[in-house]
Amino acid sequence: MIAAFDGASVDGSVYTDVVGLAGRAPGWLDTAATLWSTYGLLLFGALMALGWWRARRAGAEVALTALAAPVLVVVAFGVDLLVKSAVREVRPCRSLRLATLEACPAPDDWSFPSNHAALAAAAAVALWFVSRRLGALAAVAALVMAASRVWVGAHYPHDVLAGLVVGASVALVGMLALRRRPSFARRLADSPLRPLLLAAS
Repeated sequence: MIAAFDGASVDGSVYTDVVGLAGRAPGWLDTAATLWSTYGLLLFGALMALGWWRARRAGAEVALTALAAPVLVVVAFGVDLLVKSAVREVRPCRSLRLATLEACPAPDDWSFPSNHAALAAAAAVALWFVSRRLGALAAVAALVMAASRVWVGAHYPHDVLAGLVVGASVALVGMLALRRRPSFARRLADSPLRPLLLAAS
């Protein structure tokens, strides 16, 4: 079994500064950061649903790309969990024992990489292949999500950066692989799954 890793030596001082800033920030800002950190992932789900709904009118290939987005987000989550299990980094709120906006997770809830950041980045990159506008909006939201996870005290900065890289990489590889098989979308469009790919005319 791999011993738990203490990431404080990487950027613990930056984490301490951010958490200290959060402690001195106006209440409305801390509330907004906490709410976004907790519920912000719902926005990415809504954006993927919207992207799929619009893509059905743009053709089977675009619609299949939109349907692949949530699948790749789930894959990114799985990869992120595998890395977490391998690294086993102790949460900064436990290592540094600071008061944080978010309650400190259980001792076996590892910190590196950030699940939230990975999910958000995967959704953003996948959405970029569906709609540049939705992808850009999701990219900004993903960066805000990553920042909020440090602000509320759940992660070190390197945790969220790694999460962004994991999520973005999984989605990019998946989308590029899907683009190499355009005939797959055409076959699905001729199957009982046609309503998922093409809007009724």
